Parts: sequence; C-alpha cells; structure tokens
Amino acid sequence: MAFSTAHIAHAVTLSEGGDGQPEAPVLVFDSGVGGLSVAAEIRRHWPALSLAYVCDNAALPYGTKADDWLVTRITEVCVAAVKASGARALVVACNTASTLALTSLRKVLKIPVIGTVPAIKPAAALARVRQSDIRRQQGAPPVFALLATSATVRRSYTEQLIHDFASDCRVIRVAADPLVAEAERRLRGEVSRPQVVTDSLADLAAVEDLEVVILGCTHFPLLSADISAALTKGAQGVQGDQVRVALIDSGAAIARRVAEVLALKVLAADTHEQTATGIALATDTGQAGLSIALACQGFAPARALILENAV
Repeated sequence: MAFSTAHIAHAVTLSEGGDGQPEAPVLVFDSGVGGLSVAAEIRRHWPALSLAYVCDNAALPYGTKADDWLVTRITEVCVAAVKASGARALVVACNTASTLALTSLRKVLKIPVIGTVPAIKPAAALARVRQSDIRRQQGAPPVFALLATSATVRRSYTEQLIHDFASDCRVIRVAADPLVAEAERRLRGEVSRPQVVTDSLADLAAVEDLEVVILGCTHFPLLSADISAALTKGAQGVQGDQVRVALIDSGAAIARRVAEVLALKVLAADTHEQTATGIALATDTGQAGLSIALACQGFAPARALILENAV
C-alpha cells in the first residue's frame, strides 16, 4: 500500500530521535549489509561513538525497483528506524538511496541526514596527479572508473557530478551488480567466489591507462582486496614491478562529515576501543547469516523493524 510523506511527517513528530543527546546513536542505513563498511569507517575514526544499524534486506535488491517506489520505501524504513533507535543522526550508507531519497528524508526528519555519493571529485583529482607526464604532454585526458551498481551508474545525479568535477577526464562507468551479492555472501559467512569479482572486472582490467577506481557502492569496499588483485597489472619496462590501481570510496569522507555535523571534537582524542554492542534492525530478521555479518562490526542480532505503511 502506498502512503504519503504527510503520514511520515506525522509519525516523526511522535518520536524524532535522540534530539541531539550525546548518548543517542548515529543510525547507519543500507538496503543490505554493505553499509557495514561505512559503520566500520566511522568506528575507526570515532570508536566511542554509539552506532545503530538498519537494513531493508526484505526489499533487496534496490537496483531492480522503480524510483518512486524506492523513495517511498526508503523514507518509510528510515523514519521507522529513527523512532525505534532514538538516533540523533542518520547516515544513508547507500549510493542509490542517497541519490533518490535525501530530499524526502530531510523534509520529514528533524535530525541531521548524511548521504553517500560516488567520490567523483577526489577520484578526478587523484587521476590528474597520477597521470603520466607522457600522456599529459600528449593531451590525453586523465582516466578513472566508476564501479557501481547499474542504478547508480545511470543516475542523472551521477552525470551531474561528472559534469561538475570531472569534465576534463575520461570516466569509465562499470555496472557490477554481481559484486553486491558476493559481498553479502561473504559477510554471511558463506564461501567466497573470487571468480565473480574477476569476471565482473574483466573489461575494466584491460584498460591500460586506468589509475583510479571509485568503489561507488558501499558493498564494494568489503571486496577491496579481490578488486585490487583483479586490477593489478605488470608495469611495462620495470621488471618485477606491478601497477596497483588506486581504490577510492566514500567511507572516510562520511566519517568526517559525521564528525562535522555532530561536532565530535571531544572524541578526537578518544583512543578507547568500542565495547558497547550497537543495536541492529532489519526488515527481514530471518535472512541466513545476517547475525554473523552484523557481529563482524559489533552489532547485536537484528530486531524486526515494523513498518506501519509497508509498500
């Protein structure tokens, strides 16, 4: 059943989250467990910060759903999760969700909402730095790739980022949806399938001048070792050397943005390890291996997230 943002706004007034209380958690949202890579990066920078996690795994995969349906669904899930967790900020750790639903979420939530977008700007800057002098003298453009889901690759938002920050670059866009399922499998404790990564990156690995690759899905950093290996090439003219393509993701930038939004200067000197178990919520708590994946980042087994107006 569809519902309007007016219904969501009314629900939020009943419980708007942690109201900025320092003990209230930061809620990390993703369609699946890929957002755990973002949670890990936030914890690496701010180990004493309380985190909560929510995944809409009942609706996986997002990439096959209509945009209007996704905006409604994402807003519904995030609002319900903010109420359930008492969060003081929401991190949308999903490129697809961020490019679609940030405006809707910011309209109905009174807590800060921090999104995730492909790291086009830093990738372009690094590609310019890493470009060889010979190619630069030849007038060849810097080259980098955006590795993402098909939904993110085709977004007009992505096109605008490239136009704004990488108009002088050659940007290779690669939809690698099988990597999402592979990352989910591994976090659930299932046997890894390196060939899935190799096959998904075969065409990209053949690009000779490639220097930088954006991991444009929060699932992909979970596979960074295999991705790096698949893109490693022997350097011409230097015996035994190998050229490693630089991988860029948005995790560190998100962690910095969380710190800025919540003014976490007090925590900057905190060297204590995170000891508290963060709460987790899921729209499908019966998914095999979910508890294993959550435990890897210090989250308790997921509690069911009840949606009042499920679509």
